[in-house]
Amino acid sequence: MPTYRIGNAARYSGISSQVASNWYYRVWPQAGYVAIPDKERHTPLNYLHLIELAVVSTFRELKVPLCNISGARLYFAQVLTSEYPFAEYQFKTDGFHLLMNVTAAVPTLVTDYLIVADANGQLTWNAMIEDKLLEFDYDEQYEIALKWFVSGRKATVLVDPCVSFGAPMVGGIPTWVLKGRWKAGESVGDIREDFSLQDNEIRDALAFEGVFPEELAPE
Repeated sequence: MPTYRIGNAARYSGISSQVASNWYYRVWPQAGYVAIPDKERHTPLNYLHLIELAVVSTFRELKVPLCNISGARLYFAQVLTSEYPFAEYQFKTDGFHLLMNVTAAVPTLVTDYLIVADANGQLTWNAMIEDKLLEFDYDEQYEIALKWFVSGRKATVLVDPCVSFGAPMVGGIPTWVLKGRWKAGESVGDIREDFSLQDNEIRDALAFEGVFPEELAPE
């Protein structure tokens, strides 16, 4: 279900709202399409759009222009016959090889519009992409990313489209709910008791929401 506004999707992915909006709605002349065909502005995004934006965010950290990412997405969509190629398990397993050799595989596509290794070299490139892809749990039967550890595997914040309407959550409780309770003056002990959560789960949830209570500071 489409439940994610551009601003929230951008925040979860660590990317600016402007970049996210450009990715989704701008027509790239090189690829001749938009990332989300027939999508209307201000319409919520679905979970798989969100997962793809998380991957796009990592490419942007590598200084890859959006037009290049768009060209690569078009390539993967055609090769994988997928509507959401950046969210597919096949992209996770084969993506490194394809990213490095996409122009050789499809010589008819223009090199400048495709993703290639950046100036830091392939090892750095591969490590950053791999770190991002490890944040996702994939369903091998449907070959799609089903869960996203949005703050990394070491944290407990999870985005699961089957729980809490896909909102970032810990223990099934949306992070914004815990932030609201804490901002309303409730103690960590009250929150812990009401929701049967561990201190580390509360800490991760509030940190994700930009709140860092002193009583939850790591020892």
